[in-house]
Amino acid sequence: MTHKVFIDGAAGTTGLEIAERLAGRSEFSLITLDNAQRKDTDARREALNEADVAILCLPDDAAREAVELIDPAGGTRVIDASSAHRTTEGWCYGFPEIVGRERVADARRVSNPGCYPTGFLGLVAPLVRAGLIPADWPYTVNAVSGYSGGGKALIARFEEDGAPAFRGYGYDLSHKHLPEMKAHAGLEHPVIFAPSVVPAYRGMLVEVPLHLGAMAGDPHADALRAALAEFYAGLKIVRVHEGAAPGELLLEPKAEPNDGMELFVFGNEGGWNARLVARLDNLGKGASGAAVQNLNLMCGLPETAGLQLTGA
Repeated sequence: MTHKVFIDGAAGTTGLEIAERLAGRSEFSLITLDNAQRKDTDARREALNEADVAILCLPDDAAREAVELIDPAGGTRVIDASSAHRTTEGWCYGFPEIVGRERVADARRVSNPGCYPTGFLGLVAPLVRAGLIPADWPYTVNAVSGYSGGGKALIARFEEDGAPAFRGYGYDLSHKHLPEMKAHAGLEHPVIFAPSVVPAYRGMLVEVPLHLGAMAGDPHADALRAALAEFYAGLKIVRVHEGAAPGELLLEPKAEPNDGMELFVFGNEGGWNARLVARLDNLGKGASGAAVQNLNLMCGLPETAGLQLTGA
């Protein structure tokens, strides 16, 4: 069976990378619009309703408008790569490892996770669920990303002469990723989120520092690592490092695409302090790779089909 897919916003970074992952796959037939039609409402409406699955690679308001163009009585299913529906009732949060593959496979409306929340939730949600770390803790997230996640304007800024060596942002403490981090980790308080950008095109490190000795029950770093390893056991996309801790973690300026995610638990002597770290590609498991993983599940296909998992 061939599934018809329409990528609304196909000219953007996420849309282009999704198309690359679908290229040459006989299971899918892409519905495309030429440049003159891409912003034509009638042409988009027709394409959205013709598709078996529409993937929205749009700003939040445009994604909401696209959903309104879809006939609710029709057969089109949706994967929204924007942040518009990540905590919206009736939408499935598209993190199969956390919410369950069956939920994603059966859903009509799937909201792709944000790149930073993917790292945070991949680390924290299983541990809160297991009762190893508390839901009412004031969590902090320190994160650094490649500049491709900022869209065409930020890409141009980092690729021109005089590009910054480091860009910190989110200082108003109201980043749009905060609601999904809190909701899908089951937390009682919003996290303090400190995002930043460096001159690497792709890749990101998401870190959650923990003072375990101040938590009830005195959880140990080794116990957290073992719990994560058990939670993700046997998976190809998410891998927990259980061997000797590396002395450093790197982001390469010109890294190859990778749709996997690596998780690390670093502990001090005694194990009462820990640094939980996720390393992933912000355009891979953090965006386009996750969309293709969800698409595979929704179409009854192997979830890793078309994904780039070298070195994951």
